[in-house]
Amino acid sequence: RNLFLTTQLIDMNLPVVLALNMYDELQKQGATLDEKALGEMLGIPMVPTVGFKKQGIKELLAKVIEVYEGNDVISRPVKIQHGKMLEGAVNELQTLIDTDRNKIITDTVSPRFLAVKLLEKDTQVKNIVRKSDNAKAIEDLAKKHIKILEADFNEDSETILADAKYAFVAGALQATYTKTSHIKRLRTEALDSFLTNKYWGFPVFIFFMWLMFQATFTIGQYPMDWLDSWVGAFSDVISLHMQEGMLKDLLVDGIIGGVGGIIIFLPNILILFFFISLMEDTGYIARAAFIMDRLMRYLGLHGKSFIPLVMGFGCNVPAVMATRTIEDKNNRLLTMLIAPFMSCSARLPVYILLIGACFPNYPGTVLFSIYIIGIVLAILVALVFKNFIFKTEASPFVMELPPYRIPTAKSVLMHVWANVSQYLQKMGGMILIASIIIWALTYFPRNDQQTSSEQMENSYMGQAGHFVEPIIEPLGFDWKMGVSLITGMAAKEIVVSTMGVLYQAEEGADENSSTLKKRLEEHTFADGAKKGQRVYTPLAAYAFMLFVLIYFPCVAVIAAVKKESGGWKWAVITMLYTTGMAWLVSFLVFQIGSLIL
Repeated sequence: RNLFLTTQLIDMNLPVVLALNMYDELQKQGATLDEKALGEMLGIPMVPTVGFKKQGIKELLAKVIEVYEGNDVISRPVKIQHGKMLEGAVNELQTLIDTDRNKIITDTVSPRFLAVKLLEKDTQVKNIVRKSDNAKAIEDLAKKHIKILEADFNEDSETILADAKYAFVAGALQATYTKTSHIKRLRTEALDSFLTNKYWGFPVFIFFMWLMFQATFTIGQYPMDWLDSWVGAFSDVISLHMQEGMLKDLLVDGIIGGVGGIIIFLPNILILFFFISLMEDTGYIARAAFIMDRLMRYLGLHGKSFIPLVMGFGCNVPAVMATRTIEDKNNRLLTMLIAPFMSCSARLPVYILLIGACFPNYPGTVLFSIYIIGIVLAILVALVFKNFIFKTEASPFVMELPPYRIPTAKSVLMHVWANVSQYLQKMGGMILIASIIIWALTYFPRNDQQTSSEQMENSYMGQAGHFVEPIIEPLGFDWKMGVSLITGMAAKEIVVSTMGVLYQAEEGADENSSTLKKRLEEHTFADGAKKGQRVYTPLAAYAFMLFVLIYFPCVAVIAAVKKESGGWKWAVITMLYTTGMAWLVSFLVFQIGSLIL
C-alpha cells in the first residue's frame, strides 16, 4: 500500500529496511507475497511484522543492524526506471546538479531525488537547489523539461511521475504478489463504489456526520445527567457542612460551579471521539478525503486540506499544525484560516448546555446544524479568500486508500483515552485556574449591603459585562452572556465554566433548579424594556451558539497560527475577521428571526 513512498526513498539513495507490518492481515485475506524476491528487486531487505503482537520485532532490529554494518546482501542502490522520456529528463537534470561545485547540497541530498522532485515542481526542493552555484541553469532546464512533458502527456508533471512510479510498483508486485481472493476484492470494490461514488459519497458522509452528533447528544444524555446529579450532591454536601465565608463561596461557586459545570460533558466528548476513532480505524476517513477532494479543488484547496479540517472536530490546534503537510504556501494559509470554523470538542459543552435548555425536542438535529453551518462558513470564506487573496492553482491529489478493517477495541480505546485525558488535564489546569479567577472577579469588590445578584452585577466581571452589553444587545445577549464570551477567548470550555460561576451563585433558585441548564431556562432580564422576559429564548440561544462557533479561536489556536504562518500577521487577521463575522452572523440570525417568529 505504501510502496509509492518506498520508491521515493529509493530515489533518495538511502539505506532502508522495510517492515511489512500487519502481515497477519495479508495472510488472513488469502494473499501471498514473495518478500525476498521483492526485496531483491528494490534493493531493500523486508521483514514481516505484526506490531500489536510484537511479532518480528527482534528480526527487524537485527536486520537494521545488519544493513547499517553493510553485511546485508540484498541492500544496494537501485535505479527506478520511469520510462524513456522521463528518464532522459531526470538524467539530464541529475548531471547538471551532480557537480563538484554543488557538494553543499549533493552531500546531503541525492542528486537523482532532487532532479525528480524538481520535475514534480516541489517548492522545498526548489529552495534547496537555489543554494547551488548553477541554480539558474538547473531551474531553466527543469522548466524546459516540464513544459515538454506536460505537452506530450497532456497531464501535470507531478501526476506523470506519480503514474510512472505506480507503474513500476504494479510491475514489481505482478511478479511477487498474489492478490486476495476474488470474493474479498469484490466486497471492497462494492463498498468503495458506494462510499466513494460521486453522487452517493457526499450524502453518505453527511449522514454519518449527522449520526455521530445525534448519538453524541442522545446516548451521552444519560451519563451526563448522572454526573450532573453527583456534582450537585457534592456541592450540597460542601454547602451543608462548611461555615459561611469566602472559602466556602470559592469552593461551591468558583471551583465546583466552574469545573463541575464542565466535567458533566465528559461522556459527550468521549462519544464524539469514539465515533471519530471508528471512522479512522475502519478506513472511512481516507474515503471521505477522497470524495471531498472535488469540493476542495472548487475552493482552490487540496484534498490534503480535508484531513486537518476533520482533525478540527477534535481540536483546532493540531488541525492548524497539520497544515504543514500541505506543500503550497497559499493552500496552507487558507486551510489554516478556515480550520477554526470546524467545531472543536471544547465548543461541544456550550452547545449541549444550550440545546438541552432551549431545544429539548430535537437536540441531535440542532447540534448537527451548528456543525454544518461551520462547514458552510468555511466554504464561503475559502471562496472569498481564494478569489481575492490566495489566487493559486490546486495541485494534483495522490492518495492510497487503506483496506477496510474492523477496529480493535484496544486501538479505539487508546485513541479515545488520548483525547479524553487531554480534556481532563485541561480541567485540572487551565479551567480550574480560570474558574478561580472568574469567581474572584465576580466576588470583588465586596459590599455586604447588597444582595448576591447586585453584588455580582457590580463586581469587576459585572462591570466588564455591562461595558460590552451595548455591542452585544442587538444579538439578543445580556451582560452575563457577554462575560462568558470574553472569558471564552482563553478556551471555549471556559464559556460554560463562567456560566457555572455566574448562574450557580444567583439568588432565588429553588431546589428544582440545581442544574445550570435549569438556571438558564429560568433566567430573565432584570431591567430595561425586556424586564421579566426570558433571556435564553431558542432564537437568542441559537445566535449565541453561532457566535461561539465563529468568534475568536482560543489563545492556543492563535499561537498555533502564529507559529505555522511564521508571524503575527495572519494570527491577528484570524482574531479580527472571525470575531467580526461572528457578530454579523449572530446579528442577522437574531434580527431576521425576530421579524419572522
